[in-house]
Amino acid sequence: MNETMNKRCQYDSVWDALEDDPIRARNLKLRSGLMMRIAEELRSRGLTQSRAAVLLGITQPRVCALLQGKIERFRLDSLIDMAHRLDFQVTIELAA
Repeated sequence: MNETMNKRCQYDSVWDALEDDPIRARNLKLRSGLMMRIAEELRSRGLTQSRAAVLLGITQPRVCALLQGKIERFRLDSLIDMAHRLDFQVTIELAA
């Protein structure tokens, strides 16, 4: 077996491993973090998907997609809106 095959790549996150574009990988990290936190909050409140949909201002099928982690169906701005509807304080920090 050659040396190249023995080397293993190490990534900071699964998104870095799955996405070649570092900008897109960062966007996916932000979206997945928000999705996990929102889903966690909905579960902790014991809400049905229908009640969660009303609270978040989205449809029940979108709540289902969120709880299933279907990240491709959610943009960052819509997730921030949902977080605000749950009374989360969302901040964006820019660093050079």
